[in-house]
Amino acid sequence: MADVDRPDSGRILDRGALYAALVGLGMAVTIAISFELVVAIQALVFISAPFAGVLIGYYADHKSERWRPRWRLFANAGFAGLVTGLSLALMYVALRLLFVYADSGYRPAPMGGQLECRTGPECTYSRLLDDGYGDDLEASGISDAAGFESAMWRWQGETVLMLTLATLAGAFGAAAWRALRAPPADAPAESA
Repeated sequence: MADVDRPDSGRILDRGALYAALVGLGMAVTIAISFELVVAIQALVFISAPFAGVLIGYYADHKSERWRPRWRLFANAGFAGLVTGLSLALMYVALRLLFVYADSGYRPAPMGGQLECRTGPECTYSRLLDDGYGDDLEASGISDAAGFESAMWRWQGETVLMLTLATLAGAFGAAAWRALRAPPADAPAESA
């Protein structure tokens, strides 16, 4: 029976990295919901992405008790960072799209009352026009609800890329930090 405290030598990813990826998935969902819905400062999602990557990258290698070979440090941290980054990005985008596609045009009477629009991007586009963002939309080449919907999907695709890469960069930073350090004296022989 294999010793569970020691890293496996024949695998590309250690078990600790797989476990860290699941922890990263939970962390990503928590970050997206907390900063997009509860606190509602969406910039915090983007600011927290590289920090989440550092934490999960470090955790993947620590949980794996991995110090060497160096490429395994990067494989472990990279996998956990990729899962965390994609989870964060997809949760963030799903919530953003929920608000766009569920927009019914409702506004309280003091704010102008119900918008006349079809539920979805058309209502969000009408809301933006009514709030005075027409010139900004026009400058971006958006002149109707269909154009807004197309731009919204493009923006969300860019968001997935940005959040995933920022998280992955943080994870690789943690792996590089560990790779540059000397293994401790009590590190398992096959990981030192």
